[in-house]
This record gives sequence, C-alpha cells and structure tokens, in this order.
Amino acid sequence: MDIDTKIKELKKRNLAAELGGGQKRIDQQHSKGKMTARERIDYLLDKNSFQEIDKFVVHQCHDFG
Repeated sequence: MDIDTKIKELKKRNLAAELGGGQKRIDQQHSKGKMTARERIDYLLDKNSFQEIDKFVVHQCHDFG
C-alpha cells in the first residue's frame, strides 16, 4: 500500500469518525432540537482550541448490566 492510498484511507476514517453514529443519528438529534456532541464542543470552545485525542478508538464493551 503506497502513501497516497494510506492518506486516502485516513481521510475516509476521519470523516466516518466525525459523523459519529452516522447521518441518521445526527438527523435524529437535530429533530429533537439537540446538537451533537461535536457541535456542542464547537459551540462552546474557541475555534481550533480543542485537540481531540483517540478519535479512531472504538469502544469494545457491549455488555452493560
């Protein structure tokens, strides 16, 4: 895999991570009059002052209770 392919894959993963649960989930939040977590962060903090850590980490625990 060459570097251009790796960069394209990284950009694809970045966009997917920013969509969170997907466009359907975002639309559900908006239909309830709510902002997404990412939108709230953007609203509360100064532009470019937030440094996200572990953006690509996926939660592995699915059995709560």
